Amino acid sequence: MHAPKLTLRQLRALLHKMPFNRGVGIRIAKVHKDGVTIEIPLREDLLNGSGVLHGGVTATIADVAVGMAIARHFGGTRQATTVELKVNYFRPVSEGKVVARSRLLRVGNHLVIGSVDIRDDRKNFAGFAIATYMLLEAASSKSASYPATLGK
Repeated sequence: MHAPKLTLRQLRALLHKMPFNRGVGIRIAKVHKDGVTIEIPLREDLLNGSGVLHGGVTATIADVAVGMAIARHFGGTRQATTVELKVNYFRPVSEGKVVARSRLLRVGNHLVIGSVDIRDDRKNFAGFAIATYMLLEAASSKSASYPATLGK
């Protein structure tokens, strides 16, 4: 049996504990049955040399949107890590904010696959991403000792 899904307040508290996400300015705007919506206001330090949102920031937003959806789905009880991320960029974003709506497409025993619609604040499609996450086992399991066995 799964733990109850995290609430919007709980997800925001979890996100706040992550210095990188806090530094980029990510905010969880909404929770959905199948995912979350996050947003980030554009700032000068997030723009590339052409004056538009840096592609790495867009990828970060997609990655975080799926990661937070997974945290919500499992009630914050499962750890996961990104194993693949593909982003298609459709249009540059140069002002306002960028909004990412994630959907968990498949939740398996070991992998989770999510998609992300990325839009500007005028609701224009700015990109699409698909992310695969690997669910990590509990720290007490034998896989937790794997790094200690490297090189032996």
